[in-house]
This record gives sequence, C-alpha cells and structure tokens, in this order.
Amino acid sequence: MLKLLFASIISASPLQQRPLFSPEDRLISTSEGQSEWMSEMQIFELYKNNVKFIDITDGEFEFLEQHASMNIASNPDIANKLIENIDTNRMEEFLTAFSGFHTRYFKSDSGKESSQWLYDQLESLPEQHPRDDVKFTVSKVIHDWKQFSVIARFESVESEKQDIVVLSAHQDSVNQWNPWFGRSPGADDDGSGTTTIFEALTVLWNHGFVPKRPLEFHFYSAEEGGLLGSQKVVAKYVKEKIPVYAVFHNDMTGYQPEDSKPIVAVNTDNVNGPLTKTFEMIATTYAGVPWEYTKCGYACSDHASWTKAGIPSTFTFEAKFEKHSPFIHTTQDTVEHIDFKHMSSFVNNVIGFAVELSYY
Repeated sequence: MLKLLFASIISASPLQQRPLFSPEDRLISTSEGQSEWMSEMQIFELYKNNVKFIDITDGEFEFLEQHASMNIASNPDIANKLIENIDTNRMEEFLTAFSGFHTRYFKSDSGKESSQWLYDQLESLPEQHPRDDVKFTVSKVIHDWKQFSVIARFESVESEKQDIVVLSAHQDSVNQWNPWFGRSPGADDDGSGTTTIFEALTVLWNHGFVPKRPLEFHFYSAEEGGLLGSQKVVAKYVKEKIPVYAVFHNDMTGYQPEDSKPIVAVNTDNVNGPLTKTFEMIATTYAGVPWEYTKCGYACSDHASWTKAGIPSTFTFEAKFEKHSPFIHTTQDTVEHIDFKHMSSFVNNVIGFAVELSYY
C-alpha cells in the first residue's frame, strides 16, 4: 500500500475594486497573480484568441482552501472485470445526442436544455438496473446563468467511509467566434469528457460495483466562462465542510492525432503531485495505452478549482496538449472527429480510479 499525504493552504487576497462605470464587467484572470475587469465583448475576444481564463468576480477562487490525505492499493481483478463491459456503441449514441444541441453555451436556452437532457439521462440510469445494495441520487446546482451543473452520487447503503471520490467533466461548449448564437456541438470539448465519466458510471452501476467511499460524478456548467460552475461547486463543498478524498477531471478525451500513437497525456500543472503519481500507477495498470506528461497551462480546466482549494485533483488529456483537436470551439467539433476506441482508454482510467480510490 502506498500512502500519500499532503496539505495545502492558500492565502486570499482582496478582489480588485470594481470600476463604478461598468457594473456588468467581470474580473478576469489570465495568469497567476494577474487580473483585470472585462466587458462581455472583451471576454469574447479571449475566446477568439484561444486565451484560457478564470472568472474570479464572485470571490470563490480566492476563498477556496482545504486539505486532505489518502491511501491507495491495487484491485485489478475488480476493475478489469468492470472494464470488460465498456460499450463504445453506447458511448457514440450518447455523444451523438449530447452534441446535437445547437450549442451548450452556458448562457443560452439550448445550454439549459442540454443540462436538463443530461440530468434526465442520469436520473433514468437506476431505473434500467434496479439495485438495493447502493443508493443513487441526482441533483442540480442552480447558478446565476441558465445552464445548471449536475451531480450524480453513487454510494453503498452502508458506506464505510464518508469522504467522496469525485469524477468530473464540464458539460458546456462555446463557439469562439459567436458565443451566444454560433453552432457549437462540442463533441470533444467537452462532450468527450462528459461521455467518458457517464459511461464509467453506467458500467459501475450496471455491473454490481459497491464503492466503500461515495462516488460523485460532477458535470460542471460554465467551464468556458472561466471555470465558473466548478468554482461554485467547490466553494459550496468547502463552506459546508463536505469531505472530498480525491478528484479526477476529464476534459477532451476523444481526439486521436493522425501523426501520433495513442497515449493518455498526464497533466503536470495545476494538479496535486502525489495524486498525479498515484494516477500514473492507475494508468499503467488500466489504460491499455502508454501515458506521457503534458502541460495545458493556466485556467486549462476545472481541476484547477479543486487544486486552488488544496483538494487533491488530477487531470488527463487526449494527447500532448500541442496536438489536441484542432476543431474545438468551432462548428466542426463533431462526432465524426471522435475516436471512441481511444476514448475508451480514458473510461478504463475512470473505472480504475473509482475502484482504487473508493476502496482505500
């Protein structure tokens, strides 16, 4: 058994004073220690220029602080039997429907509709395979914008441990040239991550897995708005002292570059080091393809909200970051560019992570 122990506490700094002449502006951070007030049109320019950012207006990113510890051992017999049940046809059917909304932009009507569709899929899951040894609940996290975040909780009726293992993805999409009205199927960004954790949950539920720690599957709204949804969720968990053991985030798991061999790219920035080392062992055991290191930069995805809070998070990617899908944030981010066999390697990892981290 490998024991990993860590703690991290951040110090909050006061938010910059909001300009009085622009009450609708948002405080936007594009790098560590740098922020400025921006209008919606200035934020749209960030989309056009592929600049990642965090919206820190509401203060959660400055607030988040927490610590945790964990242990891990190996249970390949349990996880590998579950992995045998991954269904790429089911994954393709799910993602085809999810990417069929005109856009999943978090402020749009269709973004709200897509979150309701996702909620309905999750709520109907236990109806297909009733069980009495585990509990399953689905909840909405309502935000100030139209699209809500969704959390599915899966636990034993007699949970041995109360600290939660979180498997996460973001559900929204954006057209970088026309965020409000442009077509944005978002099949890879991040329909692929959403599909990955949904398929893992489906397998775990349908094939009798009983976690010792509760598992929560988080589908965040408004990642493309500056990690807004995950900030709200993480801040809620910290304020309410909800214990979180470890977080595994999935954002873009479906594109396979033609000039490269399939890999699981393990992100090394804005993650928890000990947990990432633990994930390397999980990927070695379960992925079915090699793993390699990559960096995705500041404000890359929602794992950063947990890391900022001092809660252990790790994050994987479809390829080396410089080789990610060229179609994201456009009308061309469609199912036709998704490699479901490649995506199944990431489902393997989610199942492996869920088994290992919920058991120890």
